[in-house]
Amino acid sequence: MTNIEKIKRKSLLYKTRVEYGDYTINHIEGCSHGCKYPCYAMMMAKRFGRIKTYDEWRRPKIVENSIELLDREIPKLKDDIQSVHLCFMSDPFMFGYPDISELSLKIVKKLNDNNIKVTTLSKGIYPDELKKQRYFSDINEYGITLVSLDENYRLEYEPFTADYEQRIEGLKKLHKAGLKTWVSIEPFPTPNIVKQDFLRILRKISFVDKIIFGRLNYNAKVTAYTWHKGFYNHCVDQVQEFCNQKGIDYYIKKGTETSVDMYR
Repeated sequence: MTNIEKIKRKSLLYKTRVEYGDYTINHIEGCSHGCKYPCYAMMMAKRFGRIKTYDEWRRPKIVENSIELLDREIPKLKDDIQSVHLCFMSDPFMFGYPDISELSLKIVKKLNDNNIKVTTLSKGIYPDELKKQRYFSDINEYGITLVSLDENYRLEYEPFTADYEQRIEGLKKLHKAGLKTWVSIEPFPTPNIVKQDFLRILRKISFVDKIIFGRLNYNAKVTAYTWHKGFYNHCVDQVQEFCNQKGIDYYIKKGTETSVDMYR
């Protein structure tokens, strides 16, 4: 167990404002991964005064009364919940934090015991416990964020995450165990930030059940790239064509595809 600070909250389950989300749980405050896209979750934490610095954000805290809150909230909200996402504001399987993973596993099991579907998204490595379908429902969907295969890019923009191959291999193990898997290719960088073969990334994850694709926001380098609109439109076309060929579900984030006169 790492030495991690614990906090308490008064509520845990809440309705999301994300277009493809339903309910969510953020049982962690902060994230050691320290992504520098910049990170929307960190910007919001600063805006609302929960943190002051990057280093403070990188010292995660866990909500120690999470299970107690779920026991109280699930009976009230159960009929309204279609699914619960872990997490929009942190990482439920944070790389190098087994105590966070342990709490996340307890939360997933608690929700599944109440016949509630769970979706997860991580830049860490999924624990082998998830392959035990006796405890973790096969209606769940387990995802990773993957915006590149270039480790130099990861070290610059996602410096403390699991490397890309580790993420892919961890997800592939869940797929082989018969669990539903997905990939979030968001926030995807423009070529002036990192040159890469987008189809190579797609081929690497051709085993998944779903792909979500979205552009990089809040970064001046994107808008400085003259053909960024055409670039993202072309990527959207590639995602759609690839997924249609492979029988993979896909979702394009709002604002990613825009109207332009020409592609580059």
